Amino acid sequence: MDNSELARKFETRLAQVGVVGLGYVGLPLALTACKAGFRVLGFDIDVERVARINRGQSIIKHIPDELIAGAIRDQRLEATSEFDRLGEPDAVLICVPTPLTRYREPDLSYVTKTAEEIARRLRRGQLVVLESTTYPGTTEEVLRPILEVSGLKSGTDFFLAFSPEREDPGNSEFGTSTIPKIVGGDGKNATALAESLYSQLVVRTVPVSSTATAEAVKLTENIFPPSISP
Repeated sequence: MDNSELARKFETRLAQVGVVGLGYVGLPLALTACKAGFRVLGFDIDVERVARINRGQSIIKHIPDELIAGAIRDQRLEATSEFDRLGEPDAVLICVPTPLTRYREPDLSYVTKTAEEIARRLRRGQLVVLESTTYPGTTEEVLRPILEVSGLKSGTDFFLAFSPEREDPGNSEFGTSTIPKIVGGDGKNATALAESLYSQLVVRTVPVSSTATAEAVKLTENIFPPSISP
């Protein structure tokens, strides 16, 4: 599959989207993709969380059960803890935690473990996007080498991008679909594909020159939060 064929699948909502990590970032993103018309396969290591979602029960306070139950009922959403299914989605969006270590550095263990799981099932034509907050260089210096252990090459066999999560839990004015998204790819084709996908999900996408630039934007946003007028 070349990038133009994958872009058409995104634009026509015929692609299946995979979301790894069904927490406060991943679950709203999965529901947003469902609402946009995509079929979504959500992955989580928490077996009980997966079971609750498949029963139509919310695991996040500000998300009502009915949103999840409706997506399940419409066969738009399925949750699983079976990571052997990572080869099914056309796009795999990584939304796992990166908590700070005692040295105030992001703990990338969840990211690297997820990348290893994806690498074992990675197939040609997939788009992989990291959304977890991290430092500039993570996508290309940490994530890409792990994925390429599969024998597939970024930009040739699969496409890799970074699009930082911008979730504001419980905000009734701005939700996942109404907050613009930065997208930066490992090469122009990856950037274009990430933009093609997220353009179906959010109000506006803002492509930048690289994954490192997208990572720096998120870091800067965290350091300098928007000022609040009195």
